[in-house]
Amino acid sequence: MTDAQFDEDVRAEGEPEREFHAGVAARLPRKTAAGGALFRDEAGRILFLEPTYKPTLEIPGGNCEADESPLRACCREVREELGVDLPVGRALVVDWVPASGPWLDKIVFVFDGGVLDAATTARITADPVEVRGLVFLPLDEASRRLRPSMARRLATALLALESGETLYAEFGRPAG
Repeated sequence: MTDAQFDEDVRAEGEPEREFHAGVAARLPRKTAAGGALFRDEAGRILFLEPTYKPTLEIPGGNCEADESPLRACCREVREELGVDLPVGRALVVDWVPASGPWLDKIVFVFDGGVLDAATTARITADPVEVRGLVFLPLDEASRRLRPSMARRLATALLALESGETLYAEFGRPAG
C-alpha cells in the first residue's frame, strides 16, 4: 500500500468513533508489535543479524513505532539494518509473545523476504551501530544461537512457506 492509499483510507474511515463511556479506551491493555523478514539465500539458509546490543541472532526487522504497521516497521528496519531496500512479501507467521521482565506482551509478524541472489547480497551494507555481522545459516545450526521462541517462530515460518498459508502461533508454536 502506498502512503497516498493509506492517507485516503484514513480519510474515508471518517471521524473516530466516540466513546459511550469516557475513559474506556485509555484503560484497555497495550501490546507492542514487531515485524521481521525471513530472507534466504539460494541454498535455503536464513539470513541472520549478529546484533551489537544482544548475544543472540535476529532476523532483519524490529519493533513498530507509534502508528506504524508491522509491515512498514519491517521494511523500515530492513532498510536501516541492511542499508538497502528489499522487497518484503506476504505474512508467514503472526505470533503472540507473552510479557517478560520489563517487556509487554506483543504480536510479532514474520514476512517472506524471499530468496536473495549473490548480486543482491553483495549490495547489503550492515549498519555498524546495530549489526556486528551477517550470516546465512540453516535453522538447525542457528538454533543454538537463538532464543528458543525465535527458533520455534522461524520453524513455523518455514512451515508456512511450505504450506503457502499464513500461520498463527503462540510463543513460536503453531496454534489454532
